[in-house]
Amino acid sequence: MTYDLVLALSLFALVTSITPGPNNLMLMASGANFGFRRTIPHMLGIGIGFTVMVLMVGAGLVRVFDAWPPSYTLLRVASIGYLLVLAWKIANAAAPRAQGAKARPLGFVQAAAFQWVNPKAWAMALSAVSAYAPDHSLTAVALVALIFGAINLPSVSTWTVLGQQLARLLTDPRRLTLFNRGMAALLVLSLYPILRP
Repeated sequence: MTYDLVLALSLFALVTSITPGPNNLMLMASGANFGFRRTIPHMLGIGIGFTVMVLMVGAGLVRVFDAWPPSYTLLRVASIGYLLVLAWKIANAAAPRAQGAKARPLGFVQAAAFQWVNPKAWAMALSAVSAYAPDHSLTAVALVALIFGAINLPSVSTWTVLGQQLARLLTDPRRLTLFNRGMAALLVLSLYPILRP
């Protein structure tokens, strides 16, 4: 891969990783509700889970979907359903102190698994592999995954820090409730691209 191609891929990874989407909105809500340190497993789950996803897509997983077209519809329905459940949970979340020990941020495995029903993650992985590793060679796919992994974690961390900083404004339970409902609404709005015909 040439220097120009690596630079273009890096910019693509940065733009797609740092712009709003389900992962980043959930991290901002987690940062506001639980703080940065407790959200680290969630961030690592996203970074590592997405990197593995890029590797799997590049290794030929996309061919399975192409061989059985209804799988795209099943993925779409599963993605919408899971994101709606998460939005409902965020909208109805009380302050962690009010929930006691029961309140927990998303864990590493949950966040990594979430990538497989995250429509933005699928779009990013498919676009990156198609554009920057069209031959699906192991070297090209590994480089795409490595660059995304290196850029994704700092990008998603930004959203957690933003949420943590917002927590200072959300000490009033009513403001926190409004914030959580706003994050849930934005999460539902993030479904718009996959709901369009």
